[in-house]
Amino acid sequence: MEPWFTNDAVVLGLLMVILALIMWTSRSLRPFWVKFYTYVPALLLCYFLPALLNWPLGWVSGEESSLYFVASRYLLPASLILLCLSIDFKAILNLGPKALIMFLTGTLGVVLGGPFAIIIVTQFFPELINVPPDELWRGLSTVAGSWIGGGANQTAMKEIFEVGDNLFGSMLVVDIIVANIWMGFLLYGTNINRRIDKWLKADSSAIEALKQKVEDYRSSIARHPTTYSLFLIAAVGFGGTGLAHLLSDMITPALLVYEEGLKDIGLHSLLSDFFWLVVLATTIGLVLSFTRARSLEGVGASQWGSLFIYVLVATIGMKMNLREVFSHLGLFAIGLIWMIIHAGIMILVAKIIRAPFFFLAVGSQANIGGAASAPVVASAFSPSLAPVGVLLAVLGYALGTYGALVCAWLMQASV
Repeated sequence: MEPWFTNDAVVLGLLMVILALIMWTSRSLRPFWVKFYTYVPALLLCYFLPALLNWPLGWVSGEESSLYFVASRYLLPASLILLCLSIDFKAILNLGPKALIMFLTGTLGVVLGGPFAIIIVTQFFPELINVPPDELWRGLSTVAGSWIGGGANQTAMKEIFEVGDNLFGSMLVVDIIVANIWMGFLLYGTNINRRIDKWLKADSSAIEALKQKVEDYRSSIARHPTTYSLFLIAAVGFGGTGLAHLLSDMITPALLVYEEGLKDIGLHSLLSDFFWLVVLATTIGLVLSFTRARSLEGVGASQWGSLFIYVLVATIGMKMNLREVFSHLGLFAIGLIWMIIHAGIMILVAKIIRAPFFFLAVGSQANIGGAASAPVVASAFSPSLAPVGVLLAVLGYALGTYGALVCAWLMQASV
């Protein structure tokens, strides 16, 4: 069905009005809204309401719109730079090993979840599967690539295991919808993270100390923004984004000379423009945090970074089409069980090592969502924590192909 609005200017206007209404109501002191936002995070609405515009309303189409591409290629790197400006890199390192442990646990959850999900569905609900066993595990290997690393790792699995285009399209639907549903749960969890931390018996003092340190620094340099200071923020954010694109456009073609060798050792991610864009933007932001550019935090650099993140969230939500679930029930069932196993392993390990929910949520999303959405979940706790999500997501790119290959072989043995 043709969407009502195909002009991206109109769609962007709709999204911005929705985001503004959410921000307005979330700050209202009326009892209804105070109680409503006690249970429903504003960021979750920024993600869910645009999805309703796609389906069932049919006003917009995430597939036909270019807004997600623009947001992920231009606004995301700019937000990473602006959010990294005020970060205390030493304080991130002081968060300790639990962040890395939870990230690796998330990877393990994806590797083990795939084969177990196939066994459960094929044993108890075989009528749901209309894909031959040999094609099934090959197709699902692309989901594993995406959920551990990202798009480059997903494409690598498609090439390695010769997945057909039609099957690959179905797997993309499973990947996007299940991952987005899980992201919704994580965003909801950020609203009750203190209760979850209490249940996990977790010590979140290092996270709170980092947030407080950034907030104290922000307060100490706060000043009224001027047109000049806003131009400086734009120059740093989008100038850095332009530099990241320029360097990415130089690095990726240079590495194509070593394409075969990189593929042989599973480093397909190094051939991805988006991988280098995220790495370079984050690096630029971290480098600038040691310079006078850090003072731009006093005139709202992180607020602009957060604005860009919210727009990105809205465009991600717009891409989710829940109607597609009913066309791929068998594959969707496997994906859903797979994600439940991943979540169960994450919760178990977090309980054992008493890791805060922040590490669970960001460690999971750094695997499942990658660099496009890990900083979103981290920002839901505090904008100052966004770089933690990015750094873990970059690690996911490095492990994505290796983890997906192991998962694929286990799934092959399970069909």
